Amino acid sequence: MVFNPPDKIKKLIDAKYIVLEHAHDDLREIWIDHILFSFGWWTSLLMTIIPWIVWFVFRKKESSTRLLLGGLWAMFISTWLDYVGVTMGLWRYYNKLVPLMPDFIPWDFGLMPITVMFFLQIKPKVHALIKASIFAGMTAFLAELLFIKLGYTKYPGWSPVLSFPIFIIIYLVAHFLVHSKATKPLR
Repeated sequence: MVFNPPDKIKKLIDAKYIVLEHAHDDLREIWIDHILFSFGWWTSLLMTIIPWIVWFVFRKKESSTRLLLGGLWAMFISTWLDYVGVTMGLWRYYNKLVPLMPDFIPWDFGLMPITVMFFLQIKPKVHALIKASIFAGMTAFLAELLFIKLGYTKYPGWSPVLSFPIFIIIYLVAHFLVHSKATKPLR
């Protein structure tokens, strides 16, 4: 049994990696020349940092670890989905905080996990599906449309309507993780 692909396939893949390397070099140059320290870059930086400061001040301190579990899930899955979406040409970002990451750091590392964590801690007795629907509606039909309108992103192959059920799932998984009995202390 051979685990190593044939040399022909390796050469084809190597050629595509070279194309990607050149594309990343070109994007880094655009970022350095036109994006770094621009108004869009500064607002992206603030959208990444300020939500964490707000969360740190207003979080339910006794629930921080559980909330972070839900927030980390949202961060992980939104980053992965952003990578997939950008790679497939479904959407693009124009105000990158860091040039070599295809995702929108303010959204994936700041706004998304913080919003999920606040939704989890506010009105905890409200049914999860209701909160998930409100979260998904605000995220898909307000936040995404705002980022499109402001020119931070473009959706050549996507629509916020498609995001709505995905955001419901993201919230429901975070809710399950935060309320799981599996998060009891280590013994």
